[in-house]
Amino acid sequence: MSKEQVDSAVQAIGRVVYENAQYLAEIAVEETGMGNVEDKFAKNKQKAGIVWNNLRGKKSRGILETDEATGITTVAKPVGVVAAITPCTNPIVTPMSNSMFALKCGNAIIITPHHKSIKCSTKTVEMMNAELAKLGMPENLIQIIGEHSRENTRNLISMADVVVATGGAGMVNAAYSSGRPALGVGAGNVQCIIDEGYDYKEAVPKIIKGRAYDYGIICSAEQSVICPRGDFDDVMEEFRNNGAYVISDKEELEKVRGALFEDGKPNRHSVGQSCQKVAELAGIEIPEDTKAIVVVAEGTGLTDALGGEKMAPVIAAYPYDDLDEAINIAAENLEKDGKGHSVSFHTNSEEHTAKVAESLCVSRFVINQCSANSAGGSYFNGLNPTNTLGCGSWGHNSISENLNYTHLMNVSRIARFMPDNPVPSDEELWG
Repeated sequence: MSKEQVDSAVQAIGRVVYENAQYLAEIAVEETGMGNVEDKFAKNKQKAGIVWNNLRGKKSRGILETDEATGITTVAKPVGVVAAITPCTNPIVTPMSNSMFALKCGNAIIITPHHKSIKCSTKTVEMMNAELAKLGMPENLIQIIGEHSRENTRNLISMADVVVATGGAGMVNAAYSSGRPALGVGAGNVQCIIDEGYDYKEAVPKIIKGRAYDYGIICSAEQSVICPRGDFDDVMEEFRNNGAYVISDKEELEKVRGALFEDGKPNRHSVGQSCQKVAELAGIEIPEDTKAIVVVAEGTGLTDALGGEKMAPVIAAYPYDDLDEAINIAAENLEKDGKGHSVSFHTNSEEHTAKVAESLCVSRFVINQCSANSAGGSYFNGLNPTNTLGCGSWGHNSISENLNYTHLMNVSRIARFMPDNPVPSDEELWG
């Protein structure tokens, strides 16, 4: 099919999710019991729009370009059948974006959804296929496994041409062990640093928005706020002014730990739940309108579980004396969870931005933005819009960037004989 035909199919996939964002948000929350309809509605619309905007018009079929200097012409070709493992935390937009990337390059895709989100993910696929049928597209370009089992998933990923794995470590590791090329992601634990001298009143609302987004189940959401010691009390007060509940009492901290973690792993009863539900599990009282819970951690993730990934709207807080200490706090938390993923930095200094970026082992640094809805691409930054965020070798992943359609494309190269290319002498080479 031509580029124009392919683009019409990709547009139709995004548009049907965009136009049915409310319904799909409702059935996702109903089935998974995670997150909230308001944020999922916004996510469905935003991701559908930004992914399509990024893909439209870009070459993905046939001749891509010719480099006159090298004589190389690149030719795009499909990879074949894509197997996509999708999570219950993003049961609508991950199947959507993976399907858009796959069809953009002329591939077929088979989705294996999380067992907690089979119904809503299947409904999404059915709606996408109905739109493709209207365009006269071949049947079964997008398929989904209707019965989840480890055996079904193992069989699928062992036969596909390439595997895209978005979800828990077990499934990602299985993808990399499938014997097929795999593109997987790592855990999130976004460290958020407020630079000394930066207006924390600008940063705090963005941080709360990110931590509260979809009740904390987004991998790119802020997990720890690291701020100057001299401003720490004022920053905590600003959190309170913006609807957060701040906890520093040791007894309450221990109760929250117990609500969030069970034997060192996320307590399933708190995953994707509201602040009020977390407080209820912890046996503490908080205001009804609390948007996020701020816990003043007693150590980094190496000694305090609160420094690790928290799948609920709870954020750990740390004071620092200088930027080196802030970087060290972030690094130790990332050693616990999320190495390779993302860091959020609120700053006015390009010099400090460079220092943080050179010091921490993550794949993306989000500057002066809400990380939850920008690390995965935004209209207001240059990151590829996606729901699959690679974490590089730090996170045991094969890519250290946002998954894009180009990762599901084979590229042939035509190499022409260039008789006039200069050949350096021994003296020029070796001096």
